[in-house]
Amino acid sequence: MQTILFLAIALGLFYLLRRLNVSKADFKSLAANGAMIIDVRTPQEFDGGHIYGAVNIPLHLIADKATMLAQKNQPIILCCASGMRSGQATNILKQKGIEVYNGGGWQSLNRKLA
Repeated sequence: MQTILFLAIALGLFYLLRRLNVSKADFKSLAANGAMIIDVRTPQEFDGGHIYGAVNIPLHLIADKATMLAQKNQPIILCCASGMRSGQATNILKQKGIEVYNGGGWQSLNRKLA
């Protein structure tokens, strides 16, 4: 019983910290100052709806595009459907020294940018 309670608390804290990390950035200011918005969903998902001006680079290709993205020398805001894939992509690009922010789900980010 204690193990289940511990896991529930740990998962709750993880979720809370992840949410705080997503909301720390002022996405509207970042975008207004030239941040690139990259949607890491599949092309089919992207075609079903996306943020105006966003670039589609699926998660499985993000590491291959890191050098090109670093050369652009601009902040990057990542998004996906829920924030999970953009979180993975954020970690990949941070390891490459790129200024990157996890914008979370694209619909939520779109509202923050409005």
